Amino acid sequence: MGTKAPSSDLKKLEAELLQDIAGAGDLAGIEQVRVATLGKKGRVSEQMAKLGGMAPEERKAFGQEVNELKGRVSEALEARKIVLEGEALTARLASERADVTLPVRLGPVGDGRIHPVSQVFDECVEIFADMGFAVAEGPDIETDDLNFTKLNIPDEHPTRQEHDTFYFRPKADGSRLLLRTHTSPVQIRTMEVQQPPIRIIAPGRVYRCDSDQTHTPMFHQIEALVIDESTHFGHLKWVLEEFCKALFEVDDVKMRFRASHFPFTEPSAEVDIGAEAIGKPGQWLEILGCGMVHPNVLANCGLDPERYQGFAFGVGLDRMAMLKYGIPDLRAFFSADLRWLRHYGFSVLNVPTLAGGLSS
Repeated sequence: MGTKAPSSDLKKLEAELLQDIAGAGDLAGIEQVRVATLGKKGRVSEQMAKLGGMAPEERKAFGQEVNELKGRVSEALEARKIVLEGEALTARLASERADVTLPVRLGPVGDGRIHPVSQVFDECVEIFADMGFAVAEGPDIETDDLNFTKLNIPDEHPTRQEHDTFYFRPKADGSRLLLRTHTSPVQIRTMEVQQPPIRIIAPGRVYRCDSDQTHTPMFHQIEALVIDESTHFGHLKWVLEEFCKALFEVDDVKMRFRASHFPFTEPSAEVDIGAEAIGKPGQWLEILGCGMVHPNVLANCGLDPERYQGFAFGVGLDRMAMLKYGIPDLRAFFSADLRWLRHYGFSVLNVPTLAGGLSS
């Protein structure tokens, strides 16, 4: 016959268990108390194991008391667990709190960089768009006719030689395609399909057999063309002056026009600006070539040179990027050096605008 556990023992056990529950300081501690109390080898389970040695009438009364104890302990465990979960959440919120007043972390967007040539390209487009110019584009692979002949460039001109131009293999009829040496063919294509007035810029890649500190076999140009019935050289000077002031972000710029010769313009000029624009007073910087469109070019495109006239000019985007941002070697533009790009590159969010400052 088994021994009956007095109710006072269960009350003492309950008091000890409730004390252990109240003393649990975290969720791991309350879980340990739960296992030690209600687990298979827990202290309440040990009391249930005593039922097998009791008489039937004792077993019923004792079993009821143990079940009531188990219920009260379970409620105490759950209540303490809820309190500890709340405390854990409060501590986590305090440690992981985000200060929404801090600057946004851009992540990969902040790591990316816009190449200086791309930045100057966008700056030039912004400037000329504000002056009413449209952007025109054409293929990198051109015909000899569009790249040279219709631009009034004679057959014996040095630029048509293989030491200066990249040619493809001759076709069966003897003609050859080439990598365009300037974006002027875009001007020809525009004049052939569009009646004046014409006001376009033609940015893009161009190719020449040349390579040194300031020349590469592939570089970037932006050319401009204006054709109508009344445009004159004074308009050309104004456009170039406004362009240079906007690009270099200065209030005034000194300019000089030196007489030159280009087959596709007459008269022609080389343009220099005072180096004050880039913080080097007392020097002159050659930046572009320009002139009034040659009457032969107009006639080659089906326009009447007696009625129409206009001007054209071409700017090297790579050179303008070097001057504006103090980059000493053109070859580094194409080296794919991430360290160089991180130093000279621009944020992807830094979109050039005249209102906000092109490079601010």
